[in-house]
Amino acid sequence: MSILEQIFEERRADVERARREVSIDELKELARGRVHHSLVNKLGQASGTKVIAEVKKASPSAGCLREDYRPAELATLYAASGAVGISVLTEPNHFMGSADDLRAVRAVVDLPILRKDFICDAYQVYEGAAWGADVILLIAAGLDLGQMHELYDVAINCGLDVLAEAHSKDELEAVIGLKKAIIGVNSRDLRTLKTDLAVAEGLAALIPDGRLAIAESGIKRQSDIEKLKRLQYSGFLVGESLLKDSNPGEVLRALTG
Repeated sequence: MSILEQIFEERRADVERARREVSIDELKELARGRVHHSLVNKLGQASGTKVIAEVKKASPSAGCLREDYRPAELATLYAASGAVGISVLTEPNHFMGSADDLRAVRAVVDLPILRKDFICDAYQVYEGAAWGADVILLIAAGLDLGQMHELYDVAINCGLDVLAEAHSKDELEAVIGLKKAIIGVNSRDLRTLKTDLAVAEGLAALIPDGRLAIAESGIKRQSDIEKLKRLQYSGFLVGESLLKDSNPGEVLRALTG
């Protein structure tokens, strides 16, 4: 079993436990009146380098990234340093994330927030809305086409944006069918955890003209971003390059130029 399959299996079990404690109706009530911060609009702006900056304590590939992990402080710093959105890891077992992390970030920033997790059930979409997320992630590598369309429809009906992630040509073809979704091309293979920016470079030509697309993983320097911008990526999701540095705000400002 790959790490990706393991995490999806664990998250399905987590959902079953969570729904016994909080119903979908309760989540819908918590989400009522939420203000939507549109990542689509942010990415569609004409100028500037648009970075979605990530907060996470750990990852399977890098281990613990920050012992003194304060997601709200990081998000505030990112917002002040030019981020157009914040990605918050909420997966608890391998990334050491939680709902509290997302709520803490929502309380301090007026930017679009991506719930970064292994979404496999509509319950998690409603959770995201209830916690204050504006965008949910759908990972083509872990979902069949029917599941992806079902979760996409739920998210759109909840007033959420969708980031639909692909790592291969087949996965990209699948996510292109989600008409309102932002396309994410992840240069990290979630089955092996290997990262290669050539993936984002190679798949760029297959993205339809006019579709919003972001490049994810492996972005370490401004030259990486400049190369990907020439391939028509509208935004860039950056995490570990920021989190491993003692001054992530300075790194973010350097990436955005």
